[in-house]
Amino acid sequence: MQRREARELLLTALYRCEFLPASLPELFDERDPGDQRQYVEESFRGIQDRREALDAMLGERTVGWRFERLALLDRNILRIGVYELLFSDDVPPEVAIDEAVELAKKYGTEHARGFVNGILDRIWKEQRDRATS
Repeated sequence: MQRREARELLLTALYRCEFLPASLPELFDERDPGDQRQYVEESFRGIQDRREALDAMLGERTVGWRFERLALLDRNILRIGVYELLFSDDVPPEVAIDEAVELAKKYGTEHARGFVNGILDRIWKEQRDRATS
């Protein structure tokens, strides 16, 4: 499985959790992530463990929109993107943003692509500026 497919599997898992408690073993019964198992497991747990903080960070940047009012898929795409930006050392920031935009193109709402790009780009620049200050 390619990393892009693993992100789609991760998005599916996060989306399912919005409605029902879902476990990764159940999800893996439906689709085996193969060599991307560690990525999916670590990302899923990391996003779930930091969900409140990620949502707060994203909510501060969704000017004119309450984060809770965003479409569920868009919220989860943003969670994946910001998690990769801040906590996945093996994913370059440009790749994290680009892959989130690709997910938004494929699964998000009509304006999700630009919205996701803008939010993640702002977070990345803020983090980069903090690191150089």
